[in-house]
Amino acid sequence: MKNIITSLLDLIYRKKCYFCGSSEHSLKMCPKCFDELCYSDFVPNRIINGVNIYSCGMYEKYLQKLIRGLKYHKQKELAYYLAKFMYYYFNRVGINRAFQVVPVPLHKNRIKKRKYNHMELVAEEFCKFMGYTPNFELIKRIKDTKPQYKLSKPQRMENLKDAFEVDKTKFLDMPVLIIDDICTTGSTFEEMINSLNKEGITDITCLASSSP
Repeated sequence: MKNIITSLLDLIYRKKCYFCGSSEHSLKMCPKCFDELCYSDFVPNRIINGVNIYSCGMYEKYLQKLIRGLKYHKQKELAYYLAKFMYYYFNRVGINRAFQVVPVPLHKNRIKKRKYNHMELVAEEFCKFMGYTPNFELIKRIKDTKPQYKLSKPQRMENLKDAFEVDKTKFLDMPVLIIDDICTTGSTFEEMINSLNKEGITDITCLASSSP
């Protein structure tokens, strides 16, 4: 009887894939859907102020749904899969260095509304995969910026001007890897790079999970 009850509970509470609805693997993202994610070339997507910017994939199909589910729909478990996707990509880039991983910070007002910073969740999982060190204290967002998606490049830069503050006392003696979900014009990375450079921190690499 106990085995029957356990089997029934397993059947009832099996997780469904957020993407295809299958409960075969009882995972939030089944292996088949994860394999649908497409990787970009394993070279810098662009260079900003001498810093290499890598983008893992294109913001479309399953990767778009993965990011939006994690970012806007409280699907926190998806952080693991986005981190795994970024790990597989960055591992193949072949940069054999130890990094302190700095996720793009949110302003306290945004945190209060959303309840979490999705990129901090991703950073934690990504660091487990890579053996890196997360650093959530090095740089803070002190300006409650407007959403960027409707702004032009100049408007984005003005929106982000003086948005970040670096606490040099929190710097670890290792290169910085800034991670974000989407790199569109690169404005967020650029402003963070500038803020770090002003404090003498110049050994920086940037990684986004996707680009448009």
